[in-house]
Amino acid sequence: MKATETNFLKFLQGPKQFLIPIYQRTYSWTLRECRQLWNDICKAAVDDKVSGHFVGSIVYVENGLYQAGASLHQLLVIDGQQRLTTLMLLLAALAKAIDASDNAAEISGKKVRNYWLFNSDEEGDLRFKLVLTQGDKDTMGRLLEDRELATTVSPRLVENFGFFAEQIRQTPISLDRLYQGIGKLIIIDVALDRERDNPQLIFESLNSTGLDLTQADLIRNYVLMGLEPKRQERIYQDAWYPMEQSFGATGYATQF
Repeated sequence: MKATETNFLKFLQGPKQFLIPIYQRTYSWTLRECRQLWNDICKAAVDDKVSGHFVGSIVYVENGLYQAGASLHQLLVIDGQQRLTTLMLLLAALAKAIDASDNAAEISGKKVRNYWLFNSDEEGDLRFKLVLTQGDKDTMGRLLEDRELATTVSPRLVENFGFFAEQIRQTPISLDRLYQGIGKLIIIDVALDRERDNPQLIFESLNSTGLDLTQADLIRNYVLMGLEPKRQERIYQDAWYPMEQSFGATGYATQF
């Protein structure tokens, strides 16, 4: 295991793709968590004495994964999906606001997307720096690309993106200041080695804090995490994903 303190935006830069494994729960942060994150970023943005603000860790498997190309590293996220996804929603909302603004900004919306949301030299799914599980993937992709949403969406992704867009619209803090505030975010970059570390034990330990796992989350993780990837995918597609779709985002968390 390698753990390094790093700037969040620098962490995202470069040709890489973060994959959320199918045994992870769907995106679940509520407006409460988003509002706390927003308030923290605003405080960092307006206070020149604040040089950095810690937002948590992102843990991923560094080795043992298929490399899509010599220049693109695919990383399987073990912990940190919620904050990583939420911060990307915020960056997407910021890019959209910069594009719509009449005032010149320190950075363009295009650069925000090319640096931190997309692998600009790739196509298809490889273009996205973050690929969520099936229930969230389409909605997240449409939000990042600013495309029309489908009939069926992931409601919390849409709600939280809308929250950030509205906060950016209403705040007296300039877009440049907001960008600087996001630039002060610090994470702990935790890279695991599949040959030496046990992702399942680390996942269970890390998820003993933060937003509680539901009974459905615990059952899904127990069943899927220890299986080979192809069998994981088959069981998830044939059994688990249909249940998630039937119950819906909130019912899924309460039916078990």
